[in-house]
Amino acid sequence: MADLDRPPTPVIVPLPAEIDIANGAAVGQQLCSAFAPGVTIVIADMTATVFCDSSGVSQLVLAHHCAAAHRAQLRLVVPHDQVLGVLKVTGVDHMLAVYPSLDAALAAASPST
Repeated sequence: MADLDRPPTPVIVPLPAEIDIANGAAVGQQLCSAFAPGVTIVIADMTATVFCDSSGVSQLVLAHHCAAAHRAQLRLVVPHDQVLGVLKVTGVDHMLAVYPSLDAALAAASPST
C-alpha cells in the first residue's frame, strides 16, 4: 500500500553538456522512459548543459507530451543563460516548468496537499 502522506519522489535525469541532432533522440528517449508507472515528477537536470539546438528543444517538447500522457510533471533545471535563451526564443519556456537550480525544482516538485 502506498504511503499517501509521503510526497512523490522525483526522478532526476541528468542531461549532457550538449544536446543536438547527434544525441537529441537519445535524450528524448531517456526522458520519456523515466515516466514509469508510479512516477509523477521527472526533473530534467540541464545543469551541465551549455548548448541545446532545435532538435534538443523538440525532444524536450516530446518529453512534455510524454509527461502529459502519464499524468505527470516534467521540470527543467536550466541555469545557463544560453540554453535559457533558446527556450525563450522558441517559446518553450512558457510550455515547460523551468527552474534555475536543482534545489528550486525539487522544492517546487513537492506538491502541497
